[in-house]
Amino acid sequence: MSEPIPVAVIGVGHMGRHHARIYHELPETRLVAVVDRDAGRAGEIAHKHECEALTEPDKILDKVRAVSVSVPTVHHLEAARPFLERGVAALIEKPIAGTPDEAEELLALARRHHALIQVGHTERFNPVVTAIGRMGITPKFIETHRISPFTFRSADIGVVMDMMIHDIDIVLHLVRDRNPRVDAVGVNVLGPHEDIANARLRFGNGCVANLTASRLALKTERKIRVFSHEAYLSLDYQKKSGIAIKKDANLDVLKLARERNADDLAQLAGTDFGKMVKVEPLIIEDAEPLKAELEAFIHCVRTGDTPPVTAEDGAAAVRLAHEITDSIKSHSWHG
Repeated sequence: MSEPIPVAVIGVGHMGRHHARIYHELPETRLVAVVDRDAGRAGEIAHKHECEALTEPDKILDKVRAVSVSVPTVHHLEAARPFLERGVAALIEKPIAGTPDEAEELLALARRHHALIQVGHTERFNPVVTAIGRMGITPKFIETHRISPFTFRSADIGVVMDMMIHDIDIVLHLVRDRNPRVDAVGVNVLGPHEDIANARLRFGNGCVANLTASRLALKTERKIRVFSHEAYLSLDYQKKSGIAIKKDANLDVLKLARERNADDLAQLAGTDFGKMVKVEPLIIEDAEPLKAELEAFIHCVRTGDTPPVTAEDGAAAVRLAHEITDSIKSHSWHG
């Protein structure tokens, strides 16, 4: 086996501490240090995972080949810049940046210094999403729901950048189109930013996506439904379960209508619809999405392969999120 890749985690709060744990566990990596402005927190995580604790990254800029950037979104550019300028690969937590301009600046830095960026849209590695990918369907209509109680962790941003951003990335990935028309509405209840939002996206190929996100719910729910000519999919991210409903391979509805001399399908009322379709549980492997994400990142660092979630993907999600929030702000509640 090749030598472990030296890595560091910048920011070991809610997400960063999990990055540190996984890097410490992976045989492909050697966790050199964790960096956090809170010295106590850095020390706690460093002690647990047997690495150096730092409050500033200067000492390790030339000692690592890859870093995870898990600081608050507003500091992503500042935290990633010194590493990218040295050609160090960076996995930047989602969203890649707080604004489209900052996302473009990160893209420019990576290109200028030939540094790899992968964006931490962890839902791409959710077994539910990989199951959709294996089916190779062409979506015609997509519906997503992502709701939860308020966590108080992201009060500085709205629910679009906090929660809907996951589904924005998934929809862009499934539809393969980054420029939909947007119509959105949202309401702020607890602060100055929207706490519940709905966006309707209409893509150039005709696909329509309806995205709902709320952090005012009393329960947590993360679901997606995908309609296509090939199948209807209903999936639950949280439960890691889903079904695919397909037309039965032996079914020819028009032939059945002709055999019954039916002028339209309404005359087939009474036919057992359940026998006309095939319901399959989706095969969903039990895997930790973040571990799969970090393994993919380290593989790309070692091989130079294109990351599964590129900086361009991350920037596209941020641009669309801002279009959605702009649409929310421009909505007139009084006609």
